[in-house]
Amino acid sequence: MSVSSWLSSTAADVANGISGLPPLRKGALIHGPMLIPFQYNPERLTRTLSASTMSQGSSDLLRLKGPPGETIQLDILLDAGDQAERSSGLRLANGIYPSLAALEMILYPSAARMLANAALARLGVIELIPPLPVLTVLVWGPRRVMPIRIESFSVTEDQFDGALNPLRAQVSLGLKVLTYEDLGMWSVGGMLSMAGHLQREVLAVSAAVSATQSAAASLGINMSVIGKAMKGIL
Repeated sequence: MSVSSWLSSTAADVANGISGLPPLRKGALIHGPMLIPFQYNPERLTRTLSASTMSQGSSDLLRLKGPPGETIQLDILLDAGDQAERSSGLRLANGIYPSLAALEMILYPSAARMLANAALARLGVIELIPPLPVLTVLVWGPRRVMPIRIESFSVTEDQFDGALNPLRAQVSLGLKVLTYEDLGMWSVGGMLSMAGHLQREVLAVSAAVSATQSAAASLGINMSVIGKAMKGIL
């Protein structure tokens, strides 16, 4: 088995193992052991890619030094009434607080670690407990399992019960997609990133082949003859 084939297979295994789930019909966020499926799939997902090129003063400006930077913007809708109808297990008395808390905890450090550090600092201990790295993954169908970092988090609550618990809200998320350059090639997140990279290459080649065959058919060109000619040249 070639190195590229082994890497593709290994990356795919990691991508399948990180969620431990069959292909999802709903998008979801995975934060460590916590799975947060979207109540509704967002109707729109905006992706922005920026090329990773050499420095402006370099003569190799056209060379790509790594995968592009990518950001994602999406809105998540939460509705307590629909959660109750679908028997989601969330208590309607709390509105959508449990769902909001699950999303917001991605941005919070461990309370136990913060309390422990405060106690150590009071005792004069200089070396505090470092934060443990927790991988956050966006699952958007079986073809997109991406390590991400939440860059922006905005909540609009527009319905409340008598106790002022929110019953309906829209959460706007700004995400930065992390790559194997950010996380290291052999980390779990790095392998997920490489799996996505390899998958894009395969899809791009498939699209190019399909487009070439379609164009050749419309022009009446025999591709087998061209293929034999190219082999003779090479």
